[in-house]
Amino acid sequence: MDVTEKKIIAMIEAHREEIIAFAEDIENHPEPGFQEFRTARKTAEFLKKTGYRVDENIALTGVKASWERQDTQEPGGADRKNPGYPNITVIGEMDAIGCHTHPKADPQTGAAHACGHHAQMAVMAGAAIAFSDPEIRKELSGSLTFLAVPAEEYIDADKRAALREKGIRFGSGKSEMIRTGVFDHTDIIMTTHVHMVDVQEDFYLGNPACNGFDAERVTVRGKAAHAAIDPWNGVNALSITTSAIQMMGLMRETFREEDHIRLHNVIRKAGDVVNSVPDEAVVETKIRASSLERIQEVRQMVDRAYDGAAYAFGGTIERENLPGYMPIRPRMADDALIDAAEELGLDYRKVQPGDFNNACTDVGDLTQLFPVINFTFRGFEGRLHGADFRITDKEKAYILSAKLMALTIYRLLRKKGEEAVKIKEGFTPVFDKQTYIEYIEKQM
Repeated sequence: MDVTEKKIIAMIEAHREEIIAFAEDIENHPEPGFQEFRTARKTAEFLKKTGYRVDENIALTGVKASWERQDTQEPGGADRKNPGYPNITVIGEMDAIGCHTHPKADPQTGAAHACGHHAQMAVMAGAAIAFSDPEIRKELSGSLTFLAVPAEEYIDADKRAALREKGIRFGSGKSEMIRTGVFDHTDIIMTTHVHMVDVQEDFYLGNPACNGFDAERVTVRGKAAHAAIDPWNGVNALSITTSAIQMMGLMRETFREEDHIRLHNVIRKAGDVVNSVPDEAVVETKIRASSLERIQEVRQMVDRAYDGAAYAFGGTIERENLPGYMPIRPRMADDALIDAAEELGLDYRKVQPGDFNNACTDVGDLTQLFPVINFTFRGFEGRLHGADFRITDKEKAYILSAKLMALTIYRLLRKKGEEAVKIKEGFTPVFDKQTYIEYIEKQM
């Protein structure tokens, strides 16, 4: 461990109680996606106090803190505006998940930090503290952005409709930030999370493949009639709905294991009164799969199920597409991340080919455009999104993870940023900003 790395560790250690208090304050005040107003305010205050230039109200609640060298040339003589001068963007997710049975759930919204996003915010805060030191900054050949992002968790159809009136066109914080240009100057993204796959080691280095999803809200139209006197004159929208869902269940035997397909349905409405044939049902359907192509194929199967059931009963179908998240493109652990874990003496394992996470995250969208360096960590117990989820080891979840994040950043940007430049130049994106926007808008 060199002198600068020792300074990084010392900076985080000196502020450990502040970092923990920041995480616990966020945990105790959970807020849903695109409503993280208090979390955003506290994050902005923290980063301003740490000495960063801060922009607020990005995609409603997002917060961005930036640092770049003030001299006109980076070490080695290259102009800092040269495309080779790398930017690293560190992500922290602000939102909580709906889990009203969680002991720390907000009594009004039912939101709770049952997915560990407050731990991510602590990791981001710890790294920001480390790089507030002028002596440490002198050793970096690049720029840093710390980005507190809203709405990683799924936003349902009704909330999306309200958000569109506030200018939010895409369905998640990262997707909206891609659209509005927040990532235009980003070269490499760093993310973290509590473990989402079954890993026994304390740290899991790299980004395993992960499902993406698409969703739709389906309104099923039938015809009302008295349920006792003349039900034969009605068209039962609930029967259409349950028939379509049953067909989806029967389709499951045709799904290949390697496609990791999951189908979820929530019936939002199924008629108004019990003594009338239901003339309207509203369903949200979510389709997960490991590739964009397979998501679209299964989406067509689901649509045929709705159309076929409606045809059989004499009803009609109306659809509202709800674009979801793209699958994560897997990335093995980068050398800088492995070396940082070794320096800290961490118990870890690396992502291996074939590792898979069946959940979805809008980090998947980022991986389609940028190299994303990721690690996950232990330090918690209970089920993700469950009432029993809680952080049990603050050292692992907040402090050691912040050290790992900060040391990895330093190793990427030291020595003229040669490791960061290598990663940037070796990455081939699937989309650029414009083609990404066009793809999402086509799904809407």
